[in-house]
Amino acid sequence: MAGQESTDYYVSVLLEFEHRPSESPFIEKVWRSRSNDGGTFLSIAASNFEMAVTRHAGRTFITLRGPETKATTAHCPADGEWLGIRFALGTFMPRLPPGRLIDGHDVTLPGATTHSFWLNASAWDYPDFENVEAFVARLARAGIITRDPAVDGVLRGGPRAHSQRSDQRCFLRATGLSHRAVRQIERARYATHLLKGGMSILDATHEAGYFDQPHLTRSLTRFIGQTPAEITRAKKQLSFLYKTAPRP
Repeated sequence: MAGQESTDYYVSVLLEFEHRPSESPFIEKVWRSRSNDGGTFLSIAASNFEMAVTRHAGRTFITLRGPETKATTAHCPADGEWLGIRFALGTFMPRLPPGRLIDGHDVTLPGATTHSFWLNASAWDYPDFENVEAFVARLARAGIITRDPAVDGVLRGGPRAHSQRSDQRCFLRATGLSHRAVRQIERARYATHLLKGGMSILDATHEAGYFDQPHLTRSLTRFIGQTPAEITRAKKQLSFLYKTAPRP
């Protein structure tokens, strides 16, 4: 299975998370989790479009999620299981682009049977952790998802296929965010990873490219929902956070 040897696993207060990379050009990460107890956690800002399968209390359903531009408090029910497909930036659904799903405007697709759901007038089997790549490849062949190469060009900062304004419009349509917003979110997530790994606040400020500690504090308060000191003390459960690096 693609990327299985690199599976990462860790346990947190409310949730157990496992994730792996993918060789699919459409996918950034595949993750799954289950809850030990019910409670609240901080859902931190994220740049990516996702599909998430929820299994809880005998029900199964799939939800489309857009980017989150700020941290919010979320509730976690006990004894739930989740599978997530975090799509690579630039992967999107033309009929329901990420901008329409942004900041909690999630869409839950109707169920067809206990093992399938409706999408574009067809019944699709729910994916599992092992067959996500095949599921996403079928979506791409059906034209339900696509990728905009202009996004990769903007992220790399290389030669542009079109004008700067045209590429910016393509980026916004395919991701729901501006390039600047993506950089801000990814930098905050990167700084959080550094702090949770034991780096000092001063060193994390420099390593993540912030002007000074107040700049870091403002960013993390907005995008993560905690100050740097609160993150180092693991003051509250955070949503899924894997090792990352700031966008160029």
